[in-house]
Amino acid sequence: MAEDLSRRRFIGVGSAALAAAAGLQIAEGQENKVPRSPDHHLPNESEPGPNNTTLDKQNPSSVWPPETDAGGQPPFKYSFSLSHKRIEEGGWTRQVTMRDLPVSRKVAGVEMRLISGGIRELHWHVGTEWALMLYGNARITAVDQEGRSHVSDVSEGDLWIFPGGIPHSIQGLGPDGCRFLLVFDDGNFNEFETFLLTDWIAHTPPEILAKNFDAAENPFANAPRKELFIFERPLPRPLEEEQKAAEAGTGRVPHSFDFHPGQMQPNRKAKGGEVKIVDQKVWPATNIAAAIVTLKPGGLREMHWHPNEDEWQYYVTGKARMTVFAAGGRARTMDFEEGDVGYVNKSVPHYIENTGETDLVFLEVFPTPFYEDISLAEWLAHTPARLVDEHLQTGEAMLNAIPKTKAVITP
Repeated sequence: MAEDLSRRRFIGVGSAALAAAAGLQIAEGQENKVPRSPDHHLPNESEPGPNNTTLDKQNPSSVWPPETDAGGQPPFKYSFSLSHKRIEEGGWTRQVTMRDLPVSRKVAGVEMRLISGGIRELHWHVGTEWALMLYGNARITAVDQEGRSHVSDVSEGDLWIFPGGIPHSIQGLGPDGCRFLLVFDDGNFNEFETFLLTDWIAHTPPEILAKNFDAAENPFANAPRKELFIFERPLPRPLEEEQKAAEAGTGRVPHSFDFHPGQMQPNRKAKGGEVKIVDQKVWPATNIAAAIVTLKPGGLREMHWHPNEDEWQYYVTGKARMTVFAAGGRARTMDFEEGDVGYVNKSVPHYIENTGETDLVFLEVFPTPFYEDISLAEWLAHTPARLVDEHLQTGEAMLNAIPKTKAVITP
């Protein structure tokens, strides 16, 4: 009897101690909660002294991060507006590489503008070039390993691909040339260090050039002594005429180097927007996969990750915010506008939300032939509801109501 009483007394004291400790922890948690206000008027939120107010307005999620952000997650955004612009007689170009955005180890991007008649001279790269036409019209040319030719005209919204080592060119057409985005599967790529036709000829001995082309003397005596890079010339001949001449003897490449997303139906379409996936399943020539995403105001590219490769993003129009969760309790939210580049490492979860009043259009580009993603909703919908409920305590009814097919875009 005495032992039972003593045991009950001990249990009671222990329970009281635990309750007191719990209460202390709650109190400490409340005391340590950082004061925050929706309009940021509190003393600890004040910003006396100098501020770049223009930049602050463009980046509210950095100036006033959500309470869910934590840890020292490095930035995953860079704007083409901050890039050096090289201006030539036929147009201009600028780039964003891992030298600008260190997290972008596998992919680099270039923007280029060619005036009507402006030529990005005949050249090639070690890595693959994937492109989106942002404005206007252009003629592209290429020759593959078998001497087969590709000559075509591309317009706003069209894509092209030039695999590594394939020589090619781009020329702006009328009435106002073009502007396009180039994406390369090498984060350390440098647009200003490509293999250029004029540069190679200028650095080859004249007698070798004569011997190579079975000529009595150097047939390239009048060639420029430095690279042309981007230069202006008259518009090309009619397309069919140039195709016929270029394809003589060897024919056309078996898989077209250009692609027209405007002619395909969306892979997913919802009230909140749509997505078109362009990979090797629909475009045999490409070894770079992409998703072209359109979100209506308030629309969400659902919480997801990509298990097979890093994601390089380009924001074409509109405004967005993205939170990247990097494990270890680290998360960061950043804001994006037209011309911004985003980057998310392989298998790192994230979402993209349209925070503007107009449609948001952005690209997801991957240095791999095939597109893959896994969504949070898809994961939970196909895991036993009891197991998930034991983790999240949502109730099984909520979990069972999650659609069994991937949404991609909500609502």
